[in-house]
Amino acid sequence: MHQPGSRTVSLRGSSAKEVTRDALLERVSKERASRYLVRKTIAAAALIQRIWRRHTAAAKAADQVRVSWDKTCLEGRNTFPSAEYVSTSIVRPFLFFMRNWKSLKDQQSRLGSDMERTTACFRLLLKSIGCDVMEEYTYHHVSLNWDFFRDPRRNFCCLAVGSEEEKAQWMYQVHKLFDVCCTILAGDRSGAKVCEEQWSLLLSLTVKLMVTLSDANMWKGLQDGKEKAYLMVFRILDWLAEGNAGLYQAARAYLLLQWPVNLDSCTNLEDTGGKDKLIITASVITLMLRPLVTYSQPASKNQDLTNLRVEMESAEITLKAAEQLCKHILTIPFLTQRLPAVFLPAFQHASALRPCLQVFACLQANLSQGTGAFCSPSSHIQIKYDPNYEKVPLSAWALANVVVLSSKPNDCSDRSQNFSGHFLDEIDYKKYVQALCNLLKDLIPWIEITRQQRKARFGEDEEDSKSADAPGNSNNNMLQDAVLQSFIKQLRPVHQRWHLVELLEVISSERGGCYLRVDMKSSNTEAGQATELSGLLEFPEIAELYGYLLTAFITLNSIDGALPILNLLAFTSSLLPALWLWLQNALKLGNHYQVASGSITSDAGQQIVLNNEAGSKEGNAGKSAGNKWASAFLKMGTKAIAGDSVDTKLGLERQCMEAKDLGVKAFDWDLLKGGPQKIPEEAASVLLLFCAAYAHLLLVLDDEEFYEHQAPFSLEHQRTISAMLNSMVYHGFFSTFRQQYQSLMEVACRCLRLLYERDCRRTFCPSELWLAPAMATWPHAAAAARAHELASASVKSGECLQVPALGSVLITIPHVFPFEERVQIFREFIRADKVLKRMGGEAMAPGSGSLEVSIRRDHIVEDGFRQLNRLGSKLKSNINVSFVNEHGLQEAGLDYGGLFKEFLTDLAKAAFDPGYGLFVQTATDEGLLFPHPAAGNLGYGLQMIEFLGKIVGKALYEGILLEYSFSPIFVSKLLGRNSFLEELSGLDFELHRNLIFLKHYEGNAKELALDFTVTEENFGKRTTVELVPGGSNIAVTNENKLQYVHAMADYKLNRQMRPIINAFISGLGDLITPSWLGLFNAKEFNQLLSGGESDFDMDDLRANTRYTGGFTDSSRTIKLFWEVVRGLEPKERCDLLKFVTSCSRAPLLGFKHLNPPFTIHKVPCDTPIWTFIAGQDVDRLPSASTCYNILKLPTYRRINTLREKLRYAIRSNAGFELS
Repeated sequence: MHQPGSRTVSLRGSSAKEVTRDALLERVSKERASRYLVRKTIAAAALIQRIWRRHTAAAKAADQVRVSWDKTCLEGRNTFPSAEYVSTSIVRPFLFFMRNWKSLKDQQSRLGSDMERTTACFRLLLKSIGCDVMEEYTYHHVSLNWDFFRDPRRNFCCLAVGSEEEKAQWMYQVHKLFDVCCTILAGDRSGAKVCEEQWSLLLSLTVKLMVTLSDANMWKGLQDGKEKAYLMVFRILDWLAEGNAGLYQAARAYLLLQWPVNLDSCTNLEDTGGKDKLIITASVITLMLRPLVTYSQPASKNQDLTNLRVEMESAEITLKAAEQLCKHILTIPFLTQRLPAVFLPAFQHASALRPCLQVFACLQANLSQGTGAFCSPSSHIQIKYDPNYEKVPLSAWALANVVVLSSKPNDCSDRSQNFSGHFLDEIDYKKYVQALCNLLKDLIPWIEITRQQRKARFGEDEEDSKSADAPGNSNNNMLQDAVLQSFIKQLRPVHQRWHLVELLEVISSERGGCYLRVDMKSSNTEAGQATELSGLLEFPEIAELYGYLLTAFITLNSIDGALPILNLLAFTSSLLPALWLWLQNALKLGNHYQVASGSITSDAGQQIVLNNEAGSKEGNAGKSAGNKWASAFLKMGTKAIAGDSVDTKLGLERQCMEAKDLGVKAFDWDLLKGGPQKIPEEAASVLLLFCAAYAHLLLVLDDEEFYEHQAPFSLEHQRTISAMLNSMVYHGFFSTFRQQYQSLMEVACRCLRLLYERDCRRTFCPSELWLAPAMATWPHAAAAARAHELASASVKSGECLQVPALGSVLITIPHVFPFEERVQIFREFIRADKVLKRMGGEAMAPGSGSLEVSIRRDHIVEDGFRQLNRLGSKLKSNINVSFVNEHGLQEAGLDYGGLFKEFLTDLAKAAFDPGYGLFVQTATDEGLLFPHPAAGNLGYGLQMIEFLGKIVGKALYEGILLEYSFSPIFVSKLLGRNSFLEELSGLDFELHRNLIFLKHYEGNAKELALDFTVTEENFGKRTTVELVPGGSNIAVTNENKLQYVHAMADYKLNRQMRPIINAFISGLGDLITPSWLGLFNAKEFNQLLSGGESDFDMDDLRANTRYTGGFTDSSRTIKLFWEVVRGLEPKERCDLLKFVTSCSRAPLLGFKHLNPPFTIHKVPCDTPIWTFIAGQDVDRLPSASTCYNILKLPTYRRINTLREKLRYAIRSNAGFELS
């Protein structure tokens, strides 16, 4: 055997180490790969050599051909005997050495000479075809007699009507000539040393040659072969329409380069640019539109041409050309502003605009792929983009250009009329609306990206935009904002009144004067009728269009947002009634109506007149749009929708009682129980538009219009609208609605909240209406509280899709649950918070660890502020109070909760008293509290306001009822809701009355000498505040008086009180989470804070009273006690309740919720019997233990004695010291 390490002998006879099979295979594989790589390298080198040799040979041949061509065409005096000679000796060699024209920019030495050759060739071809030239052509002292070319046999285009071989050769050369011409047209001569005049001449000849080759009528001398010539031209146009030669890309590049636009003014930088530039531009536009115009000519003009057009499938070619025009021309930023106005009618012609609208309306496959597929190049010419606008999708510019091209300015000299424009006469309205919808739909992803970018820059509040931008990105962001704002300006026609009104009139005229036709794809519709109706503009299509516009304006319009669209929708008087009646029929919500142009007719035959925008009085009043908006819904007052059973003279209470008789089921429709996804798609788009418009109108609709004039709807319809939205929104949260319904849910919630808040201020709906959807699904308080907390946390973190349904309902529409249930949920919030605090080691009940404070009764506010204000959230802990009387002595008794309740109520009573100066009472009968406007200017004023917010928070946290109630305006601020014009009456009735007068004023508002300022007087010092920037220089006129009214209301209700409100909210938030209070409206908040009515229910108190010490309900003293209590004045009864419980208000939900319960304890008295016989009684006074809500009542025998002692006790307000 071989020893380890011994050598082995190979078959080759020499010593070698054995190689394994795997290693041998690996080595062979590497060697094989190496040899393959060497072969590929050699082959690649050979290919490169061949290509280079061919290129070199071609270049040499091109140089030789160029020299020969120069001798023939530039220096020689040879005659051109035939068209074949022109094709073979002039065109063919020219195309050979000019095939690399697009690379001539990099060859400065040859650019000038090749331009001269191109100019000469094009001149020769034009003369050969028979096209006249402006001047006699001379070059290098060579003069040609162009009369020689008038012979048809020498016309280059006669080959187009020759043999098949000649046709093929001619068509090939024409295609190559178009390639060269389009490359020249798209060329950028920047950096090249080229004479301006020479380049202009070349461009002129280039476009003239293309125009000539594509028009058989310009081919001189071909009278016999006209039909064949037309056929060849149709083939050229078909070839161009398919995107060959890059004609439309070249035209785009030319227009972008030659007609720049000023971003600030959105106008062309050069008004005309010279005669040559106008002629070239006109020729380019003619060439682009030629396929469209040629195939849209009336058939009666030329029957033979019609037959040829049928042969070439003219409709298909038209759509191809329109698609190229849409892709490359209508996507040019500010196209209508770049070009002089003289060129716009060419694009607005029906033969050009109609096919383009059809392309945008039908090519949904391309649009859905985004701008990349929408504008992909289809030729050797690379598409040009303007670098200033590259961040805006091309479909956005297509949208703007289509909107502008589809409208025409008003010819009337009176610019003050409502109509500032019109649609083109021959526009296809349905295709127009569909085109805009598709383009807007294509912009949705970009809009969402822009919204996210704005949110990243500005956060939730975009008012701090200037400080949010980093220095490096400031210029880019400013440029982007300027571009977006310029884009929005292009869309001005869509938010002008004439735009919407004319679309509505089209629907009316197409249906014989009726706006309304609900066709939810019914199977009963006959096929012929369905086909006929499919070509008509539908109401849901208009709704879909303006729904998309709302989405776009909200994000892209950084100045006004969606306000222009909302103003248009809300103040176009007949739109909302028409939308609502369409929805009534579509969703089967009630009586069916027929809405005619100018009237609404119910099933009973009653006709109600509507304002007709086309011929309304305000349309010819010569006033501005702002004044029309102010008066539009005023005039609807007597013309609003009225149901058959509605009598406007009925009182509001009677109407509500009638509504209650309908029962709860009447307010919850089966169709809406599935949420928004169960609503037909067409109805969903109409409902979205209705909610957005009506929510905007509700902001400015005053109570007189809403309740008295009942505009734009009667109260019966208002109840139906409220019930419909209430039911849909509630069930929508519990259904898995798709993302596409998110916008509908948002606007429906906004509209519903506005209706509910108006109902809270002045009732027009029965309470059962708001409770109807959730009547059978009231949740347990603990489960509801957990769902609410989870929903609030999800909303804060931005994870809105993970919000539980119940939590969404509690955050958005808590009114669907009864007030008592929401109070239980609120108390569950506090109970859970106390558990957490107790687990954290804080004392939440009387005992060790409680905070100790000493309060002087005659300085209760000052001592409370000094000792408690600095505690912050520690105020949630238990606080033990000891009182010091007016003599400086500490009062007897230990605080187990009762003294603190007394302290809190007394402090609140003193601090909120109008005489203290921090709060004032409103001019209403209730005398509700509102912060004094000058409270912030007092010493420690804002700190004191913040402290009072903590006191209110502590009262809510401990369930202690206070004696004062706040103004609904103030409570709305605490709940995070803005106040509006109508609520001003509760704060300043006189100012509200004056503003309403101005709003309805029909005279010239300028005569009132008002401006956008308000004068404030604080402590004898007058200051002037501008309502808007530069308001002192802006006079109030009929055009802006509506803006003034709401600016004044906004100042009084929101801006003026913002520092004080923020201070109060800051203190309140230390103890009460703001989202907890969102469960309640303003009235319910006051009820939660003060318990509502000042008096209480005696029967409820007696039924929930406990007796100890030997007393029973049948005891003589107890019977006397209740008889005395019933005979007391309401204020005395409240004083009695405060004497026993430290609070003068009854518990929020009744005495059964008082803890500990109201207790009467027997105090035995050892009085001899003869004292009673002598007419004497127990001399001891009643006392109380407020910590345990115990009234210690001696055994009085006489009713007069009990009454006297009880009154003395409750008036003394001394508590423990009485006995």
